[in-house]
Amino acid sequence: MSSNVRGVSTRVAALAAALVAATVVAGCSGDTTEAAGAPGAPVVVASTDVWGAVAEAVAGKDAGVTSLYTSPDGDPHEFEATARDTAKVFDADVVVLNGADYDAYMEKAPKNPDATVISAYDAYKKLNPNAPTGAGEVNEHFFYDFDVVKAVAADIADSLAEKFPADKDAFAANAKQFEDKVTDLQTTLASIKAAHAGAKVAQTEPLAAYLLAEAGLVDATPSSFTDAVEAGNDPPAAAVATTEDLVRNKTVSALLYNTQAVDETTKRLLSAAGSDGLPVVKLTETLPSGVTDYVAWQRATVDAIAASLSR
Repeated sequence: MSSNVRGVSTRVAALAAALVAATVVAGCSGDTTEAAGAPGAPVVVASTDVWGAVAEAVAGKDAGVTSLYTSPDGDPHEFEATARDTAKVFDADVVVLNGADYDAYMEKAPKNPDATVISAYDAYKKLNPNAPTGAGEVNEHFFYDFDVVKAVAADIADSLAEKFPADKDAFAANAKQFEDKVTDLQTTLASIKAAHAGAKVAQTEPLAAYLLAEAGLVDATPSSFTDAVEAGNDPPAAAVATTEDLVRNKTVSALLYNTQAVDETTKRLLSAAGSDGLPVVKLTETLPSGVTDYVAWQRATVDAIAASLSR
């Protein structure tokens, strides 16, 4: 038997095993979006539509980019991949994931031996070699860290160029254009910092921590509150009281509200902000309904924060 035939047989066997395992443990996701792409074009699979949008910006319109989780309402942490999702991951030339257990299903899914796996967590560690990176020590919402997002875009371009060298100039140009747009967002953050450094805000979950830090803003919410909401637990009563006081007394300039991590406590906080006229900036972990572009999504967020501070 030739080595090529043995290689194909190995891949088929691995895929079959992955499909069986996924069928046993997974529910039906129903969230996948898929672009077929042109014949012979790159096949990219991303864990969420956020990283899918970054991949699309770099790979171009002819590429086949699939995002496994796309719901604008649900919680990405609770996503369960199907056997069909697992097969898509295995067939990809490039796999793009968040990492740090944010999308553990994507980290565990079998990949084609020839595939390149790009992790935002890996990009974060390269950019922050001295930062804590242990379990529970890192904020995994890297899609709100613009330097990490630019690094992921560059990694995607390099990987695609290696696999499809005839189009390497196009990938590089696309990545440069995308990175320039993200840099424009960072310019706006710098303007916010120049005008409002030290201004306090509150969050229902530590979603935009990287963005707030770059803008020079301070999250005044007790970590025991935001950590509990993120974990799906009830925050301690003292933390709830402190956070509600921040909102009602307008000690903070705005409430940043994650619309995909909602419970009765966060609903009461949102209601209090509305009653007291405190600006609310609604955040998401995936692209909002009708939005397909990463930069457009984050431009709306950055502008909303800037507007809330100017009131």
